[in-house]
Amino acid sequence: MSDARQHAEALQKRFAATAARIAEREERRRAELRDRLRRLLELRGDERALDAGTGTGALAFALAPLVGEVVGVDVVPELLAEARRRAAEFANVTFREGDMTKLPFGDGSFDLACTHRTLHHVARPELAVAELARVTSLGGHVLVIDQIAPSDPLAALELDRFERARDSSHTRLLPDIDIHALFEANSLVLRRSELVQEARELESYLDLAGCEGEEREQARSLAPPAYTPTVGWYLAVKPAPRA
Repeated sequence: MSDARQHAEALQKRFAATAARIAEREERRRAELRDRLRRLLELRGDERALDAGTGTGALAFALAPLVGEVVGVDVVPELLAEARRRAAEFANVTFREGDMTKLPFGDGSFDLACTHRTLHHVARPELAVAELARVTSLGGHVLVIDQIAPSDPLAALELDRFERARDSSHTRLLPDIDIHALFEANSLVLRRSELVQEARELESYLDLAGCEGEEREQARSLAPPAYTPTVGWYLAVKPAPRA
């Protein structure tokens, strides 16, 4: 079996088993996420937004009152089913199945293209960012939110080892410098960035991934002490050509 196929199966298995748990967490944190988006983004209120790797709709539902329309895309049907079950109050949100590295939309389809805590589950994150850039209109924005790797390569290696033990769909955390490089490679200009420390309680973090049995013991043994990861928030613009 190819590495790509193995990763796809790990992704499907992990999120199919934990979709309801993830959806419940999304609802608890929705207001906090919306407040941060409101502060970070300068929105007119009529934008068409994309949430790539939407999961159970965390970013889509947080964005919904702030924009005109949100389209959420994910590759895991079980996650989308949970999102749709919770979408009744959001008439401007729709969901469809799709791969964020091969988005089913034309060039420049969205004013705002986002991905929320998803790149570290993607085997080829450079393709995902390229797709976000492609479907964003000239003058539109790309928002990337994800956990960031430590700048020390050995510390990053150890952290990825823990994250993969906890969740077999984890690929690799990108360091801050790599996020900047992906924007530059796609002619995106960084407008704002924030690095936020986010304390995590280990046992509930393992629960969220459905990590049990021998895998849980292995993950515990690899867990960093007092785990406080860094989450990066990056807002870039796709410049329109100068007249």
